[in-house]
Amino acid sequence: MTTTEKHIDPKLVAILEQVSDPEIPVLSIMDMGVVRSAVIENDVVKVQITPTYSGCPAMDVIGDDIKKALKEAGYNSEVELILAPAWTTDWITLRGRKALEDYGIAAPLDSEADKSVLLEGKRLVKCPQCGSTNTKLVSQFGSTACKAQFKCDDCQEPFDYFKCLK
Repeated sequence: MTTTEKHIDPKLVAILEQVSDPEIPVLSIMDMGVVRSAVIENDVVKVQITPTYSGCPAMDVIGDDIKKALKEAGYNSEVELILAPAWTTDWITLRGRKALEDYGIAAPLDSEADKSVLLEGKRLVKCPQCGSTNTKLVSQFGSTACKAQFKCDDCQEPFDYFKCLK
């Protein structure tokens, strides 16, 4: 397995898709891309997860939620935190990006566009309420460290933007 390749036993996918990200409950940990591997070895499910950033306070909760979901499905489990390779917003699935926007959080752009938005004030972030890109940065920091606060100048609604992390 390469450092970016994922190995997830197909028998475990449906279980892990039921585990939500505690900070964004409309996203599963599978849609967030934090599950690096999940395999069954000697009747124990071994799950490796990567935090969205090294100080993410949600990882303990995610680990506990994984163990609980697997126990309810009849499995004993171990959860291991893997820091390398570092998580990237590229690992968020298309379904996850849509779920973010449906929830009112603008999905991350690519890294160059993200820098243009956050550092140069370019209007590229699409408002999840009305779809306009007539939006502006209000604060580099939103409801969590991985988000920035924006406001749409067309519909006047504030919203979070999930920052691009690479």
